Amino acid sequence: MDPVPAGKAADELPAGYRQGLITAITIFISFSLFLVKYWSLEAPGEWTLPGACAAAIMISAVILELVALWRALQVKDSLLVEYNRTLRWFMSAVIVMMVGLLVSVVSYSGVPDR
Repeated sequence: MDPVPAGKAADELPAGYRQGLITAITIFISFSLFLVKYWSLEAPGEWTLPGACAAAIMISAVILELVALWRALQVKDSLLVEYNRTLRWFMSAVIVMMVGLLVSVVSYSGVPDR
């Protein structure tokens, strides 16, 4: 275990951790919004049930990402316990987005229609 720097409580994060997490979340939100915009508004073809499911999953992921960003911007997130919860929210959002992306790839390939 690393020694605690002078003037820091044992349950506080080192400097820079929150800023890095906030940056990662905002970059991922940007990617996710672009993907949702493309999938929902610009992709060619008719809407199908798998396509609508993919869009719903991706929108759910964006909501989870926004919750993670909101948590990361809270003052209490400088505590290790809260930071770890925020990381779990963010990882959940990433996993949900990857599932949505996988469903969209399957839907776009036309496999469910065969």
